[in-house]
Amino acid sequence: MTCLNWVDSFANFDKDKIMKLAEYYPSEFDDNKLRDLNFQLDSFFVYARTYDSKFVNLKKIKDLVIVMAKTKLDQTWCHVYLLMKLTLILHVATASMERAFSSMKLIKNNLRNSISEEFWINTSFWWMNNG
Repeated sequence: MTCLNWVDSFANFDKDKIMKLAEYYPSEFDDNKLRDLNFQLDSFFVYARTYDSKFVNLKKIKDLVIVMAKTKLDQTWCHVYLLMKLTLILHVATASMERAFSSMKLIKNNLRNSISEEFWINTSFWWMNNG
């Protein structure tokens, strides 16, 4: 994701890593869209580095996405824009999933702790005779 960061005019730009990131979204980027993204990345970075002063003082990916939306460049480089949006969403989705699994773990532990030992003995006995 740092490959999409605008700091120092994309000093960390690595097209191969960006394409690999897009491959993690097969529902969004099929083979045709990956090919289009490949071409769009080339033209977008040339444009952003040389022709448009709006990109000069940007610090974060969100700033780049905002400028693209305001200037309608999201329509010209729609696949680049989509990948940047997905990159921004990834942090929120990951944190949400971690919270959900953490809650499930707490609930499961509480349930296990509240089940009496008699239940476990009866369950083991049943499995030995019926399992």
